[in-house]
Amino acid sequence: MSKRQQKIQTEAGRAAVPSAVRIFAANERMNQMLLEHLDPAVWRAKSPGSVRSIAAIFTHVHNMRCKWVRLTAPQLKVPVQLNRTQCTQRQAAAGLAKSAARCEQMLAEAFNNVEGGGGIKKFHRDGWGKPWPVGVEMLCYMVAHEAHHRGQVMMLAHQMGSPLPTEVMAGIWNWEKIWKECGWDGGPGDD
Repeated sequence: MSKRQQKIQTEAGRAAVPSAVRIFAANERMNQMLLEHLDPAVWRAKSPGSVRSIAAIFTHVHNMRCKWVRLTAPQLKVPVQLNRTQCTQRQAAAGLAKSAARCEQMLAEAFNNVEGGGGIKKFHRDGWGKPWPVGVEMLCYMVAHEAHHRGQVMMLAHQMGSPLPTEVMAGIWNWEKIWKECGWDGGPGDD
C-alpha cells in the first residue's frame, strides 16, 4: 500500500468513527420504533408459512449482536442472551438497547484501530465465517442483517392483521428525525 493510500485510509477511518457509531445508533432507533408500536397480540404469533415469530426475530438480532461482540471484541462485557420463547417485548427492547450500546463501543474501537490505536483488528460474523479486516464492510454487514429482519417483522405484522402505523413504516426512512431522536443535530453527513 502506498503512503498516499495509507493516508487516505487513515483519514477515512478518523472520519468514520463518529459516523459508524451514529449509523448503528440510528439503526437501533429503528428497531426500537418497531417495538414501541408493535401490537403485543402479534409478538409470539406466527403467520402461516413463517419460520419464526416476531419475538424470535428480535431475540435473534440481539443474540447475533452478542456473538459479534464475543467473537470480535472479547474484552467487552457481552450482554445476556435473550430466550426467544420467554422474552417479552419490554425485555427485547431493553436487551437490544444494551447490545446496541456494546456494538457501538465495538465499532468505535474497531474504527479507532484503522488509525492504528485500537485492539480490534478483525470482524468475526460467526464462528464458521472467515474473519474480515475492520472497515466499513463490518458496519454494512451489521446494518444489512438488522434491516433484513426489520423487513420480516413489518411483513409478519401486516400478514397477521396488525400492520405497523404508516408513520412508523415511513419513519424508519426519516434519518434526519431519527438523528435528532438519538440526540444529534443535523443529519447524516453533517459531521
